[in-house]
Amino acid sequence: MNLRIGFGFDTHKLVEDHPFRLGGVQIFHSKGAIGHSDADVLIHAICDALLGAAGLRDIGFHFPDTSAEFQGIDSKILLKLTMEKLRDKQFSIGNIDSTIVLQNPRISDYIPEMIRVLVQILEISEDQLSIKAKTSEKLGFIGREEGVSAHAVVLLSKY
Repeated sequence: MNLRIGFGFDTHKLVEDHPFRLGGVQIFHSKGAIGHSDADVLIHAICDALLGAAGLRDIGFHFPDTSAEFQGIDSKILLKLTMEKLRDKQFSIGNIDSTIVLQNPRISDYIPEMIRVLVQILEISEDQLSIKAKTSEKLGFIGREEGVSAHAVVLLSKY
């Protein structure tokens, strides 16, 4: 069995009165993340980890922020396209472990919905996806509520 590990990371700036999506779920808060797409840092980190584990470079290579095609795109579409690339290379997901780093708002109540949304796209069971939430203990740009980050680690196997 050919096993591959991948790591992904993403970060985006938070601004007032902007929509906020994490893990494909609308988060209700006074600030939201901005970016070329919908700025869903969790999905972006997962895509990066999946692509990296499969030896397919990174999310920016496949979905560049210089392309009008991806301007404002729903990141769930990017995840679907990433999964197509993995299937083409005959990879399946063993598991994904991820962490969102955000000072505010508290998002633990949103995590079950994020899992439900993402496992459908990833075509895995809920016990194959872990989403954790952490603060930065009020340190740095995250602690000042200027940004949000996400990290993801994946295990792939070749079938």
